[in-house]
Amino acid sequence: MKKRILSLALAAAMALGLCACGSADPQNTTDAAATEETSADASAGDSYTVGICQLVQHPALDAATKGFKDALTELLGDKVSFDEQNAAGDSATCATIANQFVASNVDLILANATAPLQAAAAATNEIPILGTSVTDYATALEIDNWSGATGVNISGTSDLAPIAEQAAMLKELFPDAVNVGILYCSAEPNSQYQSNEMIKSLEAIGSYSVKEYTFADSNDIASVATTASSECDVLYIPTDNTAASNAEVINNVCLPAGVPIISGEEGICSGCGVATLSIDYYDLGYATGKMAYEVLVNGADVSTMSVQYAPKVTKEYNAAICEELGVEIPDDYVAIGE
Repeated sequence: MKKRILSLALAAAMALGLCACGSADPQNTTDAAATEETSADASAGDSYTVGICQLVQHPALDAATKGFKDALTELLGDKVSFDEQNAAGDSATCATIANQFVASNVDLILANATAPLQAAAAATNEIPILGTSVTDYATALEIDNWSGATGVNISGTSDLAPIAEQAAMLKELFPDAVNVGILYCSAEPNSQYQSNEMIKSLEAIGSYSVKEYTFADSNDIASVATTASSECDVLYIPTDNTAASNAEVINNVCLPAGVPIISGEEGICSGCGVATLSIDYYDLGYATGKMAYEVLVNGADVSTMSVQYAPKVTKEYNAAICEELGVEIPDDYVAIGE
């Protein structure tokens, strides 16, 4: 990017010099054409460095990162390089990584999940930032009067699936449920947002008793899940990164207790859920990569780019857990992995 700016500046300076001479000499015209060609060649040779901060390793976020890299690599080939970092679920590490990217003066930052987005936003208001696997940008960035674009150096894609439809799924599969628990990490603001929306949706379609069960980090997931499974007929887990990374722990508690789980995305459902209305995280990351190309190559203003959403959602189920719990799945659901 910096090479292109320098080349354009040099080209402009040479053009001004030619105009000052006031000459119509064909040789001058030839020189100007050569300058334009050189500038174009320099632009064609631009290279870009993209910093990637992923909150934690789990299938959904991994797929989003892969989709992002695949899209940019297909569009730019070896002109793009990636500095890929994983924060291992720690918000402080996200901040350290974001500050490293700023110090390295990367051309663009991909923030994969909410904590990396918040860290990148705190680290720079100049370098373009694209988020992915972020549920609600207004909540994450504390933006009032949300219009679809952030108005700052940030845009990206959202992994929000229609929560009202997830609530309808819960009612469809478990029509006799009365006590519904929502299990999520209190440190993830987008999980809180989804929980609030799920409570509204459940109240709108049935007479449920809904209770939130929150854990601060992975250390107390098992104990909170134990309490939730002892008090509820069915649980709902939103697109929560900490829960996704500890799906096996949750399953080891809830499956023996016979409590089914509706999840916000496929990765959690694969580990501990019976069904989900899920998006494709690879496609989400790929769409973010195409947005990055527009910013890096075509000069798109990231502050005015509307946040994009997954183009489709799919009803999916975990065949093994459904069989063990005796849950009957309608024909319009697709088994995960098929």
